[in-house]
Formats: sequence, structure tokens, C-alpha cells
Amino acid sequence: MSDSGRSDTPEPGSVRSDRLRIGVVGGGYIGTTVGETFVEHADAQVAALTDIDEETLETAGVELGVDPDSRYTEYESMLDSEALDAVLVGTPHTLHYDQILAAFERDLHVLCDKPLTTDLDEARELVSLDRERDEVLMIGYQRHLYQAFVRAREVWAEDDREPRWITAEVCQDWVDRFEDTWRQDPDLSGGGYLYDTGSHLLDCVLWSTGLTPEAVSADMTFLDDRERVDGRANVTVRFTNGATASFSLSGETPCMREHVRMWDERGAVVLDSQDWEPSEYAEIDDESGEHRPHLPQRGRQSKAEAFVEAIRTGERPTATALDGLRVTAVTEAAYQSARGDGSFVTVDPADVALESEAPIRQRE
Repeated sequence: MSDSGRSDTPEPGSVRSDRLRIGVVGGGYIGTTVGETFVEHADAQVAALTDIDEETLETAGVELGVDPDSRYTEYESMLDSEALDAVLVGTPHTLHYDQILAAFERDLHVLCDKPLTTDLDEARELVSLDRERDEVLMIGYQRHLYQAFVRAREVWAEDDREPRWITAEVCQDWVDRFEDTWRQDPDLSGGGYLYDTGSHLLDCVLWSTGLTPEAVSADMTFLDDRERVDGRANVTVRFTNGATASFSLSGETPCMREHVRMWDERGAVVLDSQDWEPSEYAEIDDESGEHRPHLPQRGRQSKAEAFVEAIRTGERPTATALDGLRVTAVTEAAYQSARGDGSFVTVDPADVALESEAPIRQRE
């Protein structure tokens, strides 16, 4: 044990004799669904839980098997009272920044649901601080764990291939389903559909292609007079290599569908999903037409498994703070454009260039 009472973090590649102790922040959907995967993990345990709502706290506490004495209504109290190794942040978007900082101050590993934060300066600060830490900060973009998007990333990593024209769309019954919830309260959500489900769509394109955005334009249909919560959005992103991506998002359809097409001169990669299932994958080329290559059938890692693996090995997590910053930079530019006249808004290259990714640091 360290002087603070928190269990010590192992050297990369070493094996602990005990399990990682996880504190879950927020007993809602993310806290319970991702929290359950930690409960099932042989090398982790949910040791504590916090939620401001006592009824939610009790329900989630029972579901996750957290002792009543380790359930808290105040986050800081949990951090100060429990011997934790890591926290799972599953709270509304605008709370992420302060909660990550509090975990950083205590040298904890952090798995934070998307987005990293809804403020660009806050995202920049978290990336800067994360580079100086040995602990893991992972963002909950699960498409990084889907074989279809891993395969797409491999295609565009080939030396002679680079996407030039991209279309991506996602839709669901978001507007009616989440009326009068925190997801449509901009003080908690930071925006609307683009900052919620749309965050995944932006991320999967940015991560799979590795392209650097340079400018963003958007038009949105807002649900409120102050134009803070969008229900539909059309976003165009220009990249430094001359490529463009068109994103179409609607929270007003009766069911969920996601379709992504990434083209170059030789063909395309095609990804389709429905009802939140992992995407089906196909490739199109100018000689053989459309085909579906065999993808590895090994079991897909959960977020918990990927997070624990990054902690154990000292390697970069599957979704990094820089991935989160890139999405926040594009999202904030889209809102600025849509709330203005729809003109292109320049993105600071320092926020979105992958060259700024710091090398993996080995813990001493």
C-alpha cells in the first residue's frame, strides 16, 4: 500500500497478487453496463460507487455488488475514503473534466466515457497533463475495439492508400427517447445529438482514417431557441490532404442505423450497423467489385479488458486523450459554424495532428 492508502500500481508487464480496485462514478447506463464487465474481469473488482441520486446509488450498488459502506453520494468522498487504483467515469459530459482532474490528483487510472470533455481548452489541458503521467487515461470509444473499424484502419495505414471522399451517417429515436433527460440539458450534455451519439461517428472516421481535419462547416436543426441542443446535424470536414467527409446525423428516426463509406481511387471500405450491433464490413475495389474479407473471429475485447490490459502492459490505450481532443475540436468547430452562418471554421492543427501523440512512456 502507498502512504495514501491506495494500492500501488505494478510495473508494466508485472502481475499483481490482487485485483485492480475500480471506483465507478455514476450509476446510470455506462456505470452499470461497463461496470459489470469489471465485475466479470478476473483481474478487477468494483470496489466503490458514487452517484448523487440515492435511489440510483442503491440500485446500481446492488447490481455491481458494492458494499453499502462503499457507496457515496459525493465523488470526492469516495476518492478520499477508498483505496482505489482506477475510476470509471460514466457521468454527464460536462462533468468529465473536473472528475478526471480529481482522479489525476490522486494518481489514478481513468476510463472515461465519451466525449473527453465539451470544452476545447479543457480537452487541451487534459491531453497536456496526461502526457506527464504514467497512469492510463482511456476514452470510451468502443468502435476502436470492433474488428470492422480495426480492419478499416489497417487499410488506410497502407503506404499507397489514403481516403479522399467519406460519407458517414447515423440515426436513432434520440429526440423523443431522451426528452427531459440530462442528454438534452446543455448544462450537462454540452450540446445535443452531435455531442452524444454523433461523437462516436466523428471518432470512428477520424481514428480509422488517421486524417488531419483543417476546417469544419455545419448546419443544424436545434430543439431550443438558444440553439444549444441539436436534434439533427449535417457536418462537412475538410482534411489537410484535400479529402472531405460528410456527416449526416438525425435523432428523429424510429430506429438506429449507421453507415460509413470511405473511398479512394482504388475503391472503398464499407461499414454498416443496426441496433448498436458491431458493424458489418465490406471492401470495394475497381477490379473485383464488392467482397467481404474474413475478419478474425476471436472474441472482441470489452472496454474493461482493454483498459486493464493497458494498465498491465504500460502500452497506449485503444482510445487516447488525443483521440478525445480531436473529436472535441471538430465538434466545437461544427457548433460554432452552425450557430453562425454555416461558413467553414478553421481547426487548430495543434489540436488534431496525430504527430502530436506522445510516445508511450514506460513507468519507472
